Amino acid sequence: MAWKIVVTRLKHLIHPLLGLLCLSFTLCAAPARLAIVIDDFGYRKHNEEQILRMPAAISVAVLPNAPLSQEMAQKAYQSGHEILIHMPMAPISKQPLEPDTLRPGMSVEEIRRIIAQAIHNVPHAKGMNNHMGSAMTSDLGAMQLVMKTLSHYQLYFLDSVTIGSTKSTQAAEGTSVQVVKRKVFLDDDQSEAAVKKQFNQAVKMAQKNGSAIAIGHPHPSTISVLQQMLPQLPQDVVLVPVSHLLPSAPHRTYPTSEPKPVEVKAPEKPVVLPVALTHRCPAPESIEKINPQATYSTIKNIFGTSPAIWSIYSYLTYCSVAPQMAASSLPPAQKSPMRKRHLSI
Repeated sequence: MAWKIVVTRLKHLIHPLLGLLCLSFTLCAAPARLAIVIDDFGYRKHNEEQILRMPAAISVAVLPNAPLSQEMAQKAYQSGHEILIHMPMAPISKQPLEPDTLRPGMSVEEIRRIIAQAIHNVPHAKGMNNHMGSAMTSDLGAMQLVMKTLSHYQLYFLDSVTIGSTKSTQAAEGTSVQVVKRKVFLDDDQSEAAVKKQFNQAVKMAQKNGSAIAIGHPHPSTISVLQQMLPQLPQDVVLVPVSHLLPSAPHRTYPTSEPKPVEVKAPEKPVVLPVALTHRCPAPESIEKINPQATYSTIKNIFGTSPAIWSIYSYLTYCSVAPQMAASSLPPAQKSPMRKRHLSI
């Protein structure tokens, strides 16, 4: 009789158990995360609109003083894309600069003014990354002024790593600004073959390290490669916005493949048995108590030790012991009513 009771209770516990086991496998098989950022938004409307028709997990970086900066930032926001301010910063090489380019030697007031104007020109931005900037990002004092200003706006900083001696991480120390770094440039060489090679490199880095950030531009070749490669992304890699890779980002679970549609079937008619074939089983006169230790041993032999099994064991122990503890804690005059109420439940 005891084994029948064990089986009956297992029927009520098996579904939560299987759910916990499936969850543990899901957590162990967490997919690699790949963030793709497309820079230089604000100049090429047709190309940029093609990017905005791609998965919303692609982030876009908008130049704050480009002719179409506000328009494209608004369209990106409406399409669900994460937005960064693509802040012009001074390079080491001599080349034409965007208006209001941040440069070493600027006063804190000038840096604050430029960043405030950029935030106004690029609405809905969650972060900032550097446009060029090899001279600026390698200057610790200048970058400290940038980070202190960004901390007032709760923006993160994506270092495009245009120079190996960048000081962005050190400059952010002591501020609330979180820094992440680019791992792959997709289109330094704009041929489709080269962009595909870099895309595959970014995927491999994400699989190896758990995450990676790739930066590209709205070139026709980059758009073509993304249109080809994104649908073929491996099942163990998921596309995410940059903010999902910040150190303080909450843990998230990502589906590794598109869910399949569920076929809905019409409910079957209940089968009605003839009266002659039905009978009522007599109720047993008494129910045999379950030994929780024996029950746990049986389950353990089947499933092995796991947190889910310990939860079942604790539940069975509580169900067996709790009524006795409750009754024993009452004065003698009250024990009998408690027992009666327990049996009547």
